Amino acid sequence: MLTTLMDGLLCCLTGKSANVVVPIETSEAADGYEFVEVKPGRVLRVRHIIPEREVVDEPRGPGGSVHRKRKITVYRNGQLLIEDLGDAARQELLHAQNGDTQPNCTVEVELADPSSNPTPTADPKADKTGSVVGTGGAATSPAPTLGSAPDLTQQPRKRRRKPKRTVVIDSERKITSCKGTHADVAVFFVHGVGGSLDIWGSQMDFFSRLGYEVIAPDLAGHGASSAPQIAAAYTFYALAEDMRAIFKRYARKRNILIGHSYGVSFCTFLAHEYPDQVHKVVMINGGGPTALEPSLCSIFNLPTCVLHCLSPCLAWSFLKAGFARQGAKEKQLLKDNNAFNVSSFVLRAMMSGQYWPEGDEVYHAEIPVPILLVHGMYDKFVPIEEDQRMAEILLLAFLKIINEGSHMVMMECPESVNTLLHEFFLWEPDSPPKSKPCSEIATKRPETAKIPTASNGGATPESKAKTK
Repeated sequence: MLTTLMDGLLCCLTGKSANVVVPIETSEAADGYEFVEVKPGRVLRVRHIIPEREVVDEPRGPGGSVHRKRKITVYRNGQLLIEDLGDAARQELLHAQNGDTQPNCTVEVELADPSSNPTPTADPKADKTGSVVGTGGAATSPAPTLGSAPDLTQQPRKRRRKPKRTVVIDSERKITSCKGTHADVAVFFVHGVGGSLDIWGSQMDFFSRLGYEVIAPDLAGHGASSAPQIAAAYTFYALAEDMRAIFKRYARKRNILIGHSYGVSFCTFLAHEYPDQVHKVVMINGGGPTALEPSLCSIFNLPTCVLHCLSPCLAWSFLKAGFARQGAKEKQLLKDNNAFNVSSFVLRAMMSGQYWPEGDEVYHAEIPVPILLVHGMYDKFVPIEEDQRMAEILLLAFLKIINEGSHMVMMECPESVNTLLHEFFLWEPDSPPKSKPCSEIATKRPETAKIPTASNGGATPESKAKTK
């Protein structure tokens, strides 16, 4: 603690970061680790495991098609109206939290502050197709009696809401099972702020043993990747371009993206940019479908030297909020997996660089990829309501809650997370039964009696003539 305070004081006096921002040393550079230069002077460490498996041309299953059609209307008062149109969705894919199905529904979501923007009443026509969520009731004036003229001075004038933006999404997607024996499948793991690729150790070992090709990079300034001493190197757009370069380098025909916390935003970006190559996505404690914007009143806006002095307190706070239990085992997990082990400069730049106005609700609703949401019940960083909101907005999503986990659920409950992920990899929608052509049904006559033939033991006219 005393050393930390002295380093922080030196940082304030000299104006330089006390801890030099360089990648950590690693002795495992040849054991599945690669160093990729995504830009001149910008090098990322990547763990790439290609399992040793026999080249088997295993035929893929037929899979199943999912057709979803939605109409999204954004109003000027900050409301988002989502309408599921037609019978595009299969009932087995639209399970609510209580197990009920939602075939065709209209969902109205409040986006802005309800105190600043009054919420209009729900359209009674929309209730015929389902339920309306997030709408408030406005006081209505009593209807005038028969024979009396309506009082125009007291009756409020109704104004028709004008939509600011309308988007129609008509997506039909074929989803197949992704097995470890399939050579066209690659699994990507993306960590969040303060983490490293080592937090995915249990998952990478598990899936590589099953035959999957796995790829996990260190974000810039994390793990053993290079860490530039410029804040612009840690904006969302700079990091997203890094992930784009990694994805284009290692991508196969069918790719599965798995993100944690801030890493979910990069998986969302890639799924939106490359919907034909991204087959499935897993979001672990990623939060709600809101545009990223740095907080003005945050502890991470303090000077770097002050954050360096507070680093022991920040590490303890992360341990309490990130794990359901705070024991020696959890402390060892943080140490072994190199989690929350970044410099104060990188931490401050990462938090202040989370600006992504394009990633709003409509952006998330346009993603046609099936998505699995995994939430740790004791997560203090991401409330469960945010993941529930994400499940409502996404086109095709499943929400799974792990009761024993928190924010770092993949480290706390690796067996449960691995099982959920593997089941999702293998999942494919059921194909509808093929109906027989009408001509075939019309020509087929019901059998009333079998005609005796030689094959079934009966005598034909030709056989009778021969016996005579």
